[in-house]
Amino acid sequence: MRKIKVAVIGVGHLGSRHLKVYSQLKDKVDLVGICDANAEHGTKLAREYRTHFIPDHATLVGQVDAVNICTPTTSHFEIGKFFLDNGIHTFIEKPITFDLAQANELVRISEERNLKLQVGHIERFNNAFQAIKDIAKNPLFVECHRLNNFPNRSLDIGVVMDLMIHDIDIVQGLIETPVKDIQAVGINVLTDKDDIANVRLTFANDSVCNLTASRISPEVMRKIRIFIKDAYISLDYVKQEAFIYRKEGTKITRASLPIEKEEPLKKELEHFIDCVRDDKRPLVSGKEGRDALKTALAIQDIIWKKPLIAS
Repeated sequence: MRKIKVAVIGVGHLGSRHLKVYSQLKDKVDLVGICDANAEHGTKLAREYRTHFIPDHATLVGQVDAVNICTPTTSHFEIGKFFLDNGIHTFIEKPITFDLAQANELVRISEERNLKLQVGHIERFNNAFQAIKDIAKNPLFVECHRLNNFPNRSLDIGVVMDLMIHDIDIVQGLIETPVKDIQAVGINVLTDKDDIANVRLTFANDSVCNLTASRISPEVMRKIRIFIKDAYISLDYVKQEAFIYRKEGTKITRASLPIEKEEPLKKELEHFIDCVRDDKRPLVSGKEGRDALKTALAIQDIIWKKPLIAS
């Protein structure tokens, strides 16, 4: 089996987790090196994972088949475009870019050059979601809650782009019709961007989704409830468990769906490597990443046009 030569660009909190996963895929991956703006931190991780610290990502051209970009969102476009322009398959953490024009440009380049462009919407690879996705198609109503502690990172974006965008991607993948109406409220508490947001999406087929996201919660919660005819599904991404509740006569029954717990990040990155090696379309390509971004930006636009709490 041919090993894919890969480098990780940005090894902060999230990038270091990606680095760890690639180090575990020794049968599929040749970890060429890592890049980071913090040379001391990057050098330390390079020693730990027995690879090379590379100060300038431009020097990776000709050395790698693929790159994994985990830098701040504001740099996704510049770095992603550089590697795609140089014929290198690219994984970019969500959100794909900072604005829609940038996302469209990356999608265009990847398609014209037949390159794999995958976006890091990790919940698609959660086995709990995999267990329910086929029975939950075209739901009538969806409710999502994604709460997290204050991260002290990803502060170049608000909670809609940081957290809610995961649920936007999931819901748009289930409903598969355009969004026709958005109602949104959001406030800033610890930053100058949205830290809490509540959104109601109505789709062209009249399906409705309520989404709540917070990055200042004392508890961590990542749950979705999906209502279909005569049944609803409750899913917990953190616990990787799902239950289906069905109407049977005048009673409601509950059944647990069989789920083999696995690390979603490992599945996600292994999928990227397999797509590069076997010339397959990524489950979350640049198009899906762009579509989630489009809705997230529309939500942000509504929130930011309303006064936020004064800093």
